[in-house]
Amino acid sequence: MGVLFGYYAAADDADAARAVVLEDGQPTETEYDSFVVKGVDPVVALLPAEALITGRTPDSVKTDPRHGHLAGMAGDGEIVTLSLTDSLRDSLARSDRGQLADVARAWSASDAFGTPPDLSGLIGFLEDLAALAKRACARGHRLYCWISA
Repeated sequence: MGVLFGYYAAADDADAARAVVLEDGQPTETEYDSFVVKGVDPVVALLPAEALITGRTPDSVKTDPRHGHLAGMAGDGEIVTLSLTDSLRDSLARSDRGQLADVARAWSASDAFGTPPDLSGLIGFLEDLAALAKRACARGHRLYCWISA
């Protein structure tokens, strides 16, 4: 099945940790505003896109305490949930489709992926993440990602 990445919004870290409670070996984030993808790790693969979207340097993103912060874990680490930065959420919430397409083109040319990614898939991912960010901002929520192997 491969690694799954569930991007979602939650009120805070404690709320985000509740999303990784296991039921039948899968996260029970059904009450959360979320979507699931393969191949877009929030710490490594998303870093070039975050730098492009926010205008921050990759080193600045890496030193942000919200970048990849462990917010929760199920079992012995079968599923973990990591935080995304507030600057990424805010920048995505202000973005438009044209900007996201430009970011996806530049991101696809980065070394973030082992094999060249599908450009339309990256654009779709960024559009989904931007829509999630807009809803999260409206509710005063933060963005997170659970990871399940």
